[in-house]
Amino acid sequence: MKLGFNLLLWTTHVTDAHWPIIEKLQATGYDGVEIPMFGGDVAHYAALGKRLAAAGLKSSGIGVMQGAGNALSADRATRDAALTHIKWLIDCTAAIGGNICAGPFHQPLGEFTGAGPTADEIAHCVDVHRAAAEYAATSGITLAVEPLNRFECYFLNTAAQAADLVRRVGHANYGYLYDTFHFNIEENSLTAVIPETIAEIAHVHISENDRGVPGAGHIDFQAVFDALRKAGYDGWMTIEAFGSALPDLAAATKIWRPLFGSEAEVYEKGFKLMREGWDRAS
Repeated sequence: MKLGFNLLLWTTHVTDAHWPIIEKLQATGYDGVEIPMFGGDVAHYAALGKRLAAAGLKSSGIGVMQGAGNALSADRATRDAALTHIKWLIDCTAAIGGNICAGPFHQPLGEFTGAGPTADEIAHCVDVHRAAAEYAATSGITLAVEPLNRFECYFLNTAAQAADLVRRVGHANYGYLYDTFHFNIEENSLTAVIPETIAEIAHVHISENDRGVPGAGHIDFQAVFDALRKAGYDGWMTIEAFGSALPDLAAATKIWRPLFGSEAEVYEKGFKLMREGWDRAS
């Protein structure tokens, strides 16, 4: 089990200026960090990867569908743009030395058709993501597609939908991201879906019901840790929390009020929750 922290709490683009934060996370006990990939070039991430490696830190990459791409589109050029973007995310993840490239790279955030996914949209996504998985395999990277709640996307909302997509893609290095925040909204049980889809889970996000300090809200994280450990999960558990430091990101994640006293409260209490909770899990 590796414990990580997503740097989206501070930035969408990690630079040397954020290194003191990374050092604090390492001193807290985290095994690595999750690097947001919202811009920049592969050379930038390669330099960051060298610094992470020198510090003895592991990493994963996280990104969204940006630009003109959409893996669901009926338009071939739009799907090609989606594949190009996912390949860029894979290249950046390889550059930082990561083994997981995660995120909702199926559709642009906040775009809706007024209905659920169609059979054609599912088929289009399968084709794009299968090609992306084949590309990721050449770098030894696993893709973890992320279901989001119904207020952020319409294509992929539940564990069952995500597991079905993974099976359709049918690639050993393609799975889905289990996120406690989204599934707290979409699933009747946060834990029942774990044994049902454990073969398809490639990555885990630990996020409180309000996106603040893990353990301060109503999510039963101990039950989640118990279910993951019993099912044999042994990958990343990475905290994802959001604040108001970045106005654009705060607007995108609908953060309209303070959720914690300090960032240190989030990563220190979050680490304690995960470390002790996993050690107690049975």
